[in-house]
Amino acid sequence: MALHLTWVFGFGLLGNIISCLVCLSPLPTFYQICKKKTSEGFQSIPYVIALFSAMLWLFYTIFKKDTILLITINSFAFFMAIGYIVVYLFYATKKDKILTFKLLLLFNVFGFGLVCVLTLFLTQGHKRVQVLGWICMIFSICVFVAPLFIARKVIKTKSVEFMPFSLSFFLTLSALMWFFYGYLKKDQFVAIPNILGFILGLLQMLLYMIYRNPKKVVEVEPKLQLEISEHVVDLEKLGPTIFSEITIVIPKLNDSGNGFVEDQNAKRQAMEIMKAIDVVNKL
Repeated sequence: MALHLTWVFGFGLLGNIISCLVCLSPLPTFYQICKKKTSEGFQSIPYVIALFSAMLWLFYTIFKKDTILLITINSFAFFMAIGYIVVYLFYATKKDKILTFKLLLLFNVFGFGLVCVLTLFLTQGHKRVQVLGWICMIFSICVFVAPLFIARKVIKTKSVEFMPFSLSFFLTLSALMWFFYGYLKKDQFVAIPNILGFILGLLQMLLYMIYRNPKKVVEVEPKLQLEISEHVVDLEKLGPTIFSEITIVIPKLNDSGNGFVEDQNAKRQAMEIMKAIDVVNKL
């Protein structure tokens, strides 16, 4: 029994450490936002969803016994998400601020309030824990499925710019730790969603390995193109008159045994071709 509890605590502790690193991963993004003083190009919904998820799990731990490790990591995620949202709102445009407030009202006020009311007044005891567990599990699965949109973008653009390998790796490792924690603790609501999280994490890393070295298209510099175009001769613009001055020779010895002679047949054919081109141009 003591060994079993040690394994549970070990996986839970590792899950906390790795999940904290995942929570800290957006810091470079927000450093850029603060540096540029604009949040343009970034969305607030991942942080609103992260806040909602942390709130649900914290509410779950109120009624579930012996969940100190779930409390610690979700408390950390809760405060980090609030910090990210505050910084985002500070630098967001008016349109993005309105959208973010709407999302907060939808998920974190109305959605969380509805969950609280339904579970507190319609359920009790073990049934309440079961209902909250299912809600948390379903929502966690939705959170794990969300990166599929990024995976779709990676396949479409053949670029892993928006899917860092380190983030995919730590998400996969975190899902593995929390799966073993839930499995050993016999908490299906923690274990089941992390199976999907582990599989999708492996998928993201596989996509990274496939598209990490995109094929580079060699582009000709405008200056080089200009230099080339300056040395191109347009035969259509030369016309038959100028073309008649061109001497076409073939490597045939003349009567004296040396030098070259002009090929009159080739010259005549070339003249006819240029006359035809000139007629077409006049049409």
